[in-house]
Parts: sequence; structure tokens; C-alpha cells
Amino acid sequence: MPNNYQALRSLPSIEALSLKLEAACPLPRALVTAFIQQEISRTREQILEGASPSREQIEQQISQSLQAFADSRLQAVINATGVIIHTNLGRSPLGQDAAKRLTEIATGYCNLEFNLPEGTRGKRAGYLETALAALLDAEAATAVNNCAAALVLTLRYLCQGDKKEVIVSRGELVEIGGGFRIPEILETSGATLVEVGATNKTHLKDYAKAITPQTAMILKVHRSNFYLGGFTEEPDVRELADLAHEHKLPLVEDIGSGAMMSTEDLAPIEHEPTPQQALRNGIDLVCFSGDKLLGGPQSGIIAGRKDLVAGIKQEPFFRAVRCDKLILTVLQECINTYLHTRSHPQKTDVPTLNFIAASTESLTTRAETIIQSLPAQLQASCTISQNTARTGGGTMPQSSIPSICISLTPENGSVTRLSKRLRAHTPAVVGSIEEGQLKLDLRTVFPHQDPVLGNAIRSALGE
Repeated sequence: MPNNYQALRSLPSIEALSLKLEAACPLPRALVTAFIQQEISRTREQILEGASPSREQIEQQISQSLQAFADSRLQAVINATGVIIHTNLGRSPLGQDAAKRLTEIATGYCNLEFNLPEGTRGKRAGYLETALAALLDAEAATAVNNCAAALVLTLRYLCQGDKKEVIVSRGELVEIGGGFRIPEILETSGATLVEVGATNKTHLKDYAKAITPQTAMILKVHRSNFYLGGFTEEPDVRELADLAHEHKLPLVEDIGSGAMMSTEDLAPIEHEPTPQQALRNGIDLVCFSGDKLLGGPQSGIIAGRKDLVAGIKQEPFFRAVRCDKLILTVLQECINTYLHTRSHPQKTDVPTLNFIAASTESLTTRAETIIQSLPAQLQASCTISQNTARTGGGTMPQSSIPSICISLTPENGSVTRLSKRLRAHTPAVVGSIEEGQLKLDLRTVFPHQDPVLGNAIRSALGE
């Protein structure tokens, strides 16, 4: 007990510690104080359980915890991992045009639901929905705040009354990001899952046998984050569409990644199905993400038959997942970019597509320029090597893109410490450690960031 008593007396004053740490931590003082109160309370409980830290140890621990907390704020990061759609780093970056329009709309008022010509209440997202339908060659389209919401909303609308059964192939019961699984999403929507076929083979007759008076729809889920190989089989989509329509059932597909163009034309990678192809093959409704291969903001897009889209928009749940003005603005600009690209294919303001299409020759030239900008004594720690980049974001799991990276081998100290120093830089630089080297893949680094990356390398290697 004496040791505990002495340790309790060593607890620092909250006000004094707040003043001390506030100068070194760029957070609001009220937040710093609240954080310190929480940490001291936690430390007091540890002392009562038998711990006996000194005042210096307590202050050091709180200071480190506060810095880690401050670093958890959203902040700019240079992605040098070679993973283009990096979920942990914010998925697809926005184009300059979209970013400029976002600033314009976010810092002022806009005609979100106002008809400027008439001076009356207007329709939210009217322009975007028309542009989406034009891009997707669909009768109608709309957008919500993410793809999971798009699927839940579609299921809620189509599964009503006695018709709640949704037929899905066992080979398509995928798990998406964050541990969410298709069966769980169906359960959340109130639908009843009817599994057909086997993991590796599902035949048209399996779907046909599963259809009952309680069937609401047939659902296809694109295996965008994994692939099946070997002894596999599945029916042609057009045959499945004919079966669904013969029984007056809608055929819905979650295609996930949202590719708008032939991915194989951008790089030596596999073809990713597009919503345009799905609709042409007889799919009644498609849904997909806006912040993956589309290269826009987090959103979920629903497109297809006009009557189905109109019905989904009348669902009460639609308001709970609708997009705000910021998402609508960025998505609108992203779709405009694709529509402009049809007339000017050489021009694109979609960074994700530019990253995929960048040549290894251009990346090599950039790597040479960065290394040459470093002091001679540091250049010996840098080499240019080949690497393999990936699209990421749960898309095209079989595809790898040849890439170029700067490999760092520090003469003194560990690669782990070097990686930590780069992450502590402003802006932070995130690479990958492989075979005792820190690799900085330039495919996912914007060209205008090269000088900043060079400065970060210089600082990290020079310490």
C-alpha cells in the first residue's frame, strides 16, 4: 500500500500536464485536457491494481499516447505501397477537377434541391442520375452512400409480402470488406437466402429447381475479391436472365468494383466486367461501388430498369442512405469526366486509371530523378528495382501490374526504423518491407509528389 500511495501522489496535475503537452501537440486544448484526464484515470486504476510508475514514466506514457492519438487524425499520406485502390489509405484519390468543384460547393451554398430556372424546390441528384444513366446505357440510375447500402435497399424493395426468397449460388456467397458477408446482408434486409449449386459448380437447372411462389429475385454476386479455378462451371448470364424473366423475376447483380472501361486496355491485366455489359446481357439491376475502379467518392450506384429504380427510390430506407451534397458533387464530376473521355480518350482526370496505365519506362525515369536529387552519400542506399503493383480494393485478385520501386537499404539502423521515420514525415510516406529492404513503389505516387518523396527519403536516411 505505501508503494501505491507514493505512486498515486506522483500522478501529475491535469492542468499542468495539459499546458506542457499542448505546445508539442497541435490539438485543441480542451481535447488535450480530456485525453489526459482519461489517461490519468486509467493510470490510477493500474496503480490501485499494484503498478508503481514514477511521475516521469507516467508523463512519458501519456505524451506518447497523446501523440499516437494526434496521428490518428485524417491527414495526407504518400502511398508508395503499389496498391492502387488501398482501402486503408482511402481507396481511390479524386481528380483535380472533382477536388476543385468539391471546394467550391463545400465552402458555400448550392442548388442541392433548388430549381434555378423556376425558383422553386428542385429534385436532388437529378443531373447526376441522368448522367449516370447515359454513361451506363441504362434506363435509369441513382446513387446512395455505399455499395452495401445499395444492395440492402434493393433487397428491401424487391423482397416484400410473401415473396422474400433470394436465390444465390453457393459459389457467390462472398465476404466483402470489414468481415461483412452476403448472407448477413440478406438477413439484415429481411430476405430469406436460398443457396443453390455447389461451391465450384452451379447449373441453370439448380436455379430452376429453387424457384417457388415465394421467390422474390435471383441475385448474382461478382467474385471481385477472389477467383475460382479448376473444376468449375456456372450458367451463361443470358441463359439465367431468360430463366428469371420466364418466371417474371428480376435478375440483380452486385458487380462490386465498378469498372467503366476495358481494364485490359489500360495494362496487361484481366478483364473486369462492366455494368454496361451486365445490363446488355439481361441483368435487370446492377449495383457497384463508386470509390473503386470508378475512381470516385465512397458511394453505391444502382442502375437498370426504370420501374425498379423508381421503386427503390420510394423506399423509406432510401432517405437514410442517400448521398449528401459533397458525395453528389464529386460523383457528378467523376461521371462527367468519363462522358468527356468518350470524345477525348487521351484525356482523363481519374487518377486510378492513370496509375494503372502508367508505363514502367516513365516510372523508371522518375525513380532516377528522385535518387539523383539526393546527396551522393545517400544514393548508395537506394536502388531501382522491379516490383509488382496491384489494383487492390477487392478488385481483380489475379491481376498484377509490372511496376518500378525505389528500394532503400539503410547502412545504419533497421529497415523497420526507417519505415517508421518515413511514416512520421509530413506528409507521411507508407511503403512496404520486403527481403530486408523498404520498397517505395512509384506507381501509386503522384508525379507532383516526387520532390516531397525525395525530401522524405533524404530526411529518413540522413538521421
